[in-house]
Amino acid sequence: MTLAAPSAVLGGLRATATPYLFFTGKGGVGKTSTSSAAAVGLADAGRKVLLVSTDPASNLNEVLGAEAGQEPTPVPGVPGLYAMNIDPAAAAAQYREKVVGPYRAALPASAIAQIEEQLSGACTVEIAAFNEFVALLTDPEIATRFDHVVFDTAPTGHTIRLLSLPAAWSDFLITNPGGASCIGPLAELGAQQQRYAQAMEALADPARTTVVLVTRPDTGPLEEAGRTASELRALGIGHQRLVINGVFTAERQDDPLAVAWQRRAEEALAQLPSGLADITEVDRVPLLAVPPIGLSALRAMLAPQTAAEPLTATHAPGVETTGLGPLVDEIADGGSGLVMTMGKGGVGKTTVAAAVAADLARRGHPVTLTTTDPAAHVEMIAGAGSANMRITRIDPAAETAAYTAAVLAQASTSLDEDALRLMAEDLDSPCTEEIAVFYAFARTVAEAADRFVVVDTAPTGHTLLLLDASRDYQRQLSQQTGQTPPAEAMELLNRLTDPDYTRILLVTLPEATPVHEAAALQADLNRAGIKPFAWVVNQSLAVASPVDPLLAAKADAECRYLTEVTTEHAERTAVLPWTAAPPIGTERLVELAAGGR
Repeated sequence: MTLAAPSAVLGGLRATATPYLFFTGKGGVGKTSTSSAAAVGLADAGRKVLLVSTDPASNLNEVLGAEAGQEPTPVPGVPGLYAMNIDPAAAAAQYREKVVGPYRAALPASAIAQIEEQLSGACTVEIAAFNEFVALLTDPEIATRFDHVVFDTAPTGHTIRLLSLPAAWSDFLITNPGGASCIGPLAELGAQQQRYAQAMEALADPARTTVVLVTRPDTGPLEEAGRTASELRALGIGHQRLVINGVFTAERQDDPLAVAWQRRAEEALAQLPSGLADITEVDRVPLLAVPPIGLSALRAMLAPQTAAEPLTATHAPGVETTGLGPLVDEIADGGSGLVMTMGKGGVGKTTVAAAVAADLARRGHPVTLTTTDPAAHVEMIAGAGSANMRITRIDPAAETAAYTAAVLAQASTSLDEDALRLMAEDLDSPCTEEIAVFYAFARTVAEAADRFVVVDTAPTGHTLLLLDASRDYQRQLSQQTGQTPPAEAMELLNRLTDPDYTRILLVTLPEATPVHEAAALQADLNRAGIKPFAWVVNQSLAVASPVDPLLAAKADAECRYLTEVTTEHAERTAVLPWTAAPPIGTERLVELAAGGR
């Protein structure tokens, strides 16, 4: 592996950019900042560029310092650069109207209302956003108008599903002659089949598409990038390059934290996952004191030597770590209940969930630690658990298989062979996974009636879709009869909105985007009747007091966001320090919960 020189930040990528560039990776690795900087750099070189966010929790507007619309919108200050957000909710509304519109004059209002309800689920949102994505890949006008389309994607699990859907839906349309699915008439989808095939051709063509795997020089993000590289190759998407973001060299060898920071990164890069071993095109981006927000910061990111302002090795104003102890004390007083960690990808939701579970188990409580994140690494963080702690996972593939088998078994007592065949075809739809995962989530929540269940959730956008599904499901049940719903699903929303049953911990880093995304999530939860219990600020350098100039500057920059969290957003706050050793395993997690470094 050969790394590009620091002075040519993303230079190799910009010099060899294909028409379509997909930036993907674990949450929090810097996908939006690196994709935005690349787009700005390409536009500054005279290229016509469209920058698109496919993340339901997009922060593109904040990073660019400009408002991106749902259509290509010029970015002031960068001639040739346009930006847009694919808004899943707006796309779903347009999709529903496209399906329902032709029937408005022909069917009674009650029938129209029922169709609209059937098209209000999370699966409709997903397919609508997916169609927007496919349109950008296959639209000749977009290809003519822009030299490059740069996709800033959602965290890995969501993106792999997005990139696999062209093949999944094409296969479903070929093998399903039944004429209907949970997202509407297949005649509408059938019209898209050719475009799905064109999308797959574009994704698999190395002359047209590059997947940019963004990672931090850290074990977890590198392993996830390796898995992603392998899974995308299996889908036929093989042109990949690697961006290592946040490369740090300690200036002060007398700062043990700085030395440990550099050593952790070097050790992680020395054990590169096998999925990344064959990638020869690699760029590295130096660690910055402050995440790049705004056009001048993005341009400085590409040419750091021109922005090398003197860094002061001052200590950040005193900020005390509190650990998770006081929060766990209150949670433990209930004797049982649900704890959910939520927040932007990469902020440490899995680590905080595992630390809370380990501390509850240490106190003698029976605990289940589980995850709804398809890309989570909960087993790696929590290790083998303990006598009081059970570790589980909601596996979409296993849940879908079990759900399909159960539905067909129940229907076999009342349907003939032809009807069962049609039902089996319908259940082969990718939508079935959403329903199966929803049922599994409801069962997991119900288990918290007599023990503690700690749920590590997927990044924000995916989690909101899951919670939306609970509301949509209950609304549809009020209008439909036939299949008896599971009791756990009927009680789900009541349990989530009960503050004595559910405690939500909003996890963030002490940086602008994670804090503001968590604040937006809190507002969404409040509108749904769910009030977060506390905020956890993770990986704080301010409480670790480094003396290395760059790390000290990062610590100084944290203070405004620590103040914002404690004074504007949170009723309860825990601040956890950045730790020299990764918090992996029960012993280290319990130390972290106590505020140890």
